Amino acid sequence: MICLGIESTAHTFGCGIVDEHCNILANEKKSFTSKYTGIKPAEVSDFHYKNSINVIKTALEKASLKIEDIDLISFSQGPGIGQCLKVGSTTARFLALKFNKPIIGVNHCVAHIEIGIKLCKCKDPIAVYVSGANTQIIGFESKYYRVYGETIDIGIGNLLDSFGRYINIGFPAGPLLDKMYFEAEKYIELPYSVKGMDLVFSGLLTAARNKIGECKKEDLSYSLLHNAFAMIAEVSERALSHTGKKEILLTGGVAASNALQDILKKMCKQRGAELKVTPKEVATDNGAMIAWLGILEYSAGKRMKIEETKINPKYRTDHVKVIWR
Repeated sequence: MICLGIESTAHTFGCGIVDEHCNILANEKKSFTSKYTGIKPAEVSDFHYKNSINVIKTALEKASLKIEDIDLISFSQGPGIGQCLKVGSTTARFLALKFNKPIIGVNHCVAHIEIGIKLCKCKDPIAVYVSGANTQIIGFESKYYRVYGETIDIGIGNLLDSFGRYINIGFPAGPLLDKMYFEAEKYIELPYSVKGMDLVFSGLLTAARNKIGECKKEDLSYSLLHNAFAMIAEVSERALSHTGKKEILLTGGVAASNALQDILKKMCKQRGAELKVTPKEVATDNGAMIAWLGILEYSAGKRMKIEETKINPKYRTDHVKVIWR
């Protein structure tokens, strides 16, 4: 089976082509960037419409396939930005109807987890899912991915990008902030907000913004990242303790952070757990993870009618019944 997966939840329009063994035949994308602003839904959806056809054509060429060779179309049904999700769903429905292919809408968050589990050869991990809008500590339990803890205001990626705009380094800010993390000389005191198993980042952002100009931006960036990532590590450690699991799977766009990996690696070493990091090319938003989850769900018997493929911007991780396990 060969599946063509379409990703369009936020700043990236991606098209991945994957077979039933999770061999990635193509994984093409175009990502919106901005020097001065973050994501403006109207601008990003327009960007996706302009690039969608070329991204799909390039993916098919890379895989040396024609659309007729594709067995299944899958797409990100949610969660995400409504205007962006509509581009992917509309494109997927067009391809499915025009070329008479089955179609499946999948959960974007679960796709991040499943591609990581497959490629990192995980058994039963605690998934630390960190991206622009999402920050969740997740474990598989009783046929569902249970969210043990999560942000109750903004996602970790939004925290980094918002702070990046305040210090004029553009969007996305994560890579540059990560670099500055290792160039800092001292820690600046900032809020640390863990509420049970949940996380709060907005106060940390406000406090850091108020200190801009009072200290070196490298020191302030280090302090912001250190507190945010330590908060994530604390909740992840509690999840390991609660469940008795022995693996951490780091996935999502912020998984590429060397600073976050370093903190989680130290925590795992202390607990006798193993840290596994989803490869960067499939940790960030991409179509291959959508294609792989499409194959998993279709092979397990899931089917969808066209009228069931409406987008769901608030589609939660723990609303998906994991029928493929």
